[in-house]
Amino acid sequence: EVQLQASGGGLVQAGGSLRLSCAHSEFTLDDYVIGWFRQAPGKEREGVSCIFNRSEIVTYYGRFVKGRFAISSDSDKHTVYLQMNSLKPEDTAVYYCAAGSRISRPAFDGLDFKNYNYWGQGTLVTVSS
Repeated sequence: EVQLQASGGGLVQAGGSLRLSCAHSEFTLDDYVIGWFRQAPGKEREGVSCIFNRSEIVTYYGRFVKGRFAISSDSDKHTVYLQMNSLKPEDTAVYYCAAGSRISRPAFDGLDFKNYNYWGQGTLVTVSS
């Protein structure tokens, strides 16, 4: 059974840090993109970051990240991490991880949630001011 499980959310003060984890099964970064998305109340889901392997590891970030977040992967543990630093109240949202196949899709937009087929449950991140 295909699974993704996000964890690591919580309450943090502005300027603080959190590390989110996405434990996944079956996905290899050679064929799949693993992405992080977030959705705040009343807002559309937006792409935070994604990672995949194309001869070397490739990562993308949403423009609002501005160097504050870092995505990484531990293939032995089948886990993708999102290290979030310098958190702001506007980062408050439910964060989701997802997987999408890159096979036969060279123009895969890793920050577009519509390209992803598999989703984990969300983890809530709340940043207080």
